[in-house]
Amino acid sequence: MYDSPIAIEHSRSLRVFNAVGAFAGRLGFDLFGLDRDRILNQAAEATEFSFADDAMTEGLDRLIASLDADSGLNPFGAFALNRTLQRMAVSRFGVEKAIAERPEILEDRIAEPVFIIGMPRSGTSILQALLYRDAAHRSPLSWECLLPNPAPTPDDYRDNDRIDAIRTEFDQVFRLVPDFRKKHYMEADSPQECVGVTALNFTSFQYIATAYLPGYHEWFVDAADQLANLRWHKRFLQFLQSGGVRRTRWLLKSPVHLMRLKALFEVYPDARVIMSHRHPSEVVSSVTSLVSSMRSLYSDTESVERTGHEQLRLWARYFDRFLEARRSLNLETQIVDIRFDDFVNDHMSVVNRIYGRFGWRLDEAGAARMRAFLDTERKDKHGRHEYSLEMFGLKTGDVEKHYSGYLEFLDGLDATPELRIA
Repeated sequence: MYDSPIAIEHSRSLRVFNAVGAFAGRLGFDLFGLDRDRILNQAAEATEFSFADDAMTEGLDRLIASLDADSGLNPFGAFALNRTLQRMAVSRFGVEKAIAERPEILEDRIAEPVFIIGMPRSGTSILQALLYRDAAHRSPLSWECLLPNPAPTPDDYRDNDRIDAIRTEFDQVFRLVPDFRKKHYMEADSPQECVGVTALNFTSFQYIATAYLPGYHEWFVDAADQLANLRWHKRFLQFLQSGGVRRTRWLLKSPVHLMRLKALFEVYPDARVIMSHRHPSEVVSSVTSLVSSMRSLYSDTESVERTGHEQLRLWARYFDRFLEARRSLNLETQIVDIRFDDFVNDHMSVVNRIYGRFGWRLDEAGAARMRAFLDTERKDKHGRHEYSLEMFGLKTGDVEKHYSGYLEFLDGLDATPELRIA
């Protein structure tokens, strides 16, 4: 295992697992090899349903090719990713089976969904979790994305065996990654990012955050059909609400939507967008810390410097694409900007201003649940997340160079405070 303060310390059992797997590999045994046909055939067998989709299959092919060529997975990483891809395929086939049996599911409307799409590590996870305390909002939950079938009903939405199963799995992750919870908020029944939905289409940043996949990422950002990807996203939301759990509006979140804003508004023309802003020097170092630590669990060759430079360029590229799309779409009445520092200083003030901007009503019960959540999930509850650009071989000048367009946008936002919520 490489030497880095970001690396996850591997337990003795994990080291033994990797040693045995590596020895088997030297003997010519491919214990955890990835194979597209096997994954899809096993999903068909598990669900007793045959399904084919070109976009999904292309994503799986591209992902497997990059995992084989780029990722440097250790045996545990190969084992874990193998199981993950198989689970995703089974879940996707199950959803498609339910829709095939009840095609009227796709006639259900998704009205005025809300997308939080600020840059990563800019308070978006806590903002989503906070707004979720309003009974008017529904988000895809972690367990729903991992074990979606059957669609939850009002009777089992809050308590079922699937929630317990995912809670157990998350506890295992937290034991493997002791510092994960101080870097990222995640619970079995907490709102999940849209990457958990698009993972079922094998076209998702979720895989990029798990392993070093430059080949897959180039395809993902430049060639993948993001319109088809978001159409699947809508299809999944329609499936989830087919069980009868309904709210006034869907509350969704992913920084990755920065690079596909046009596709988002084409699929959801009445969407509302909340954009959170934070200085990129903080964003780049924080997201690199999270991504690099996760990758170190699955690979013994993870490089914090490589990941730092990757994340530096990646999010600058996403934001430049977002800015260009935002100018061309001219949908400013559907977009609201908030500053991370404003949100941290007074969470509820920013929430109230968001509600005022979009004409929503927050009742006292919802506000009380939000305040209780803030008291429970106070900052640094699980420990302080410490990071800096220097830890990843980066300098402030690197950020200023790559994020010149974003920094200019932030200057304009600060110069015209009426354009943002503060």
